[in-house]
Amino acid sequence: MPGTTGAMKPLPDHGETSYKGSGRLNGRKAVITGGDSGIGRAVAIAYAREGADVLISYLEEHDDARETERLVTEAGRKAVVVSGDIQHPDHCRAVIAKAVSEFGAIDILVNNVGAAKGAGIVDTPDAVWQEAFDQTLYPAIRMSRLVVPHMKKQGSGSIVMIASIWGRESGGRMTYNAVKAAEISLAKSMAQQLAGDGIRVNSVAPGSILFPGGSWDKRQQADPAGIAEFVRNELPFGRFGRADEVGAAVAFLASPRASWISGSSLPVDGCQSRSLI
Repeated sequence: MPGTTGAMKPLPDHGETSYKGSGRLNGRKAVITGGDSGIGRAVAIAYAREGADVLISYLEEHDDARETERLVTEAGRKAVVVSGDIQHPDHCRAVIAKAVSEFGAIDILVNNVGAAKGAGIVDTPDAVWQEAFDQTLYPAIRMSRLVVPHMKKQGSGSIVMIASIWGRESGGRMTYNAVKAAEISLAKSMAQQLAGDGIRVNSVAPGSILFPGGSWDKRQQADPAGIAEFVRNELPFGRFGRADEVGAAVAFLASPRASWISGSSLPVDGCQSRSLI
């Protein structure tokens, strides 16, 4: 709880997981939106280490995407990269068409893209609200709508929404809270609709995750003392989470070992959140 971790000695962070995987996703074909860096990259690497080929969708051509492609290939799996703005329905269709063309099937979809700006209710105009939904919720809806027919044909599939603990309880920017709550609700509704087709749908709710170039990295550089205080007061383990820790959870949810898990929202937050459910 707030204020209870101030005297706690941070537990050791042993760095990025170096596991080679167990082949639980051997031969599976995955599509990851926003897969060029951060959590998206970590998911792509985790999937590749578990034996899946990966298509990575990202906003624009840059070195991060090519580095993710290299890391997936280094893990021994096929990597396909597609650039374009996932906010646009035409690009969503192009991503799915490319995946089917390259892989012949789509077994896994990870809806990872998302952003939100704004302040309080009075100071946040309609345009900012619309942007938050256009960048986060609608891509998840459209990509899911497009991939489900392919999964129905094969009688199986897994869809994972990368949401947030701030979709499960109050916190963060108001717009971000709203779109992440909507993603969690969408995952639950889809899970109930699609169970009869052998398709599982879950959401993952990361807490505060630190990775190069991410929002917490930028805040830490701008205000190291303030962020150190935040860590002491809000993060029970005395450190930020890592992207690979989220990637491992997302890989598990797509694997046969999670065959009886659908409609769930899994916190990956080091006990940061306060929700009981």
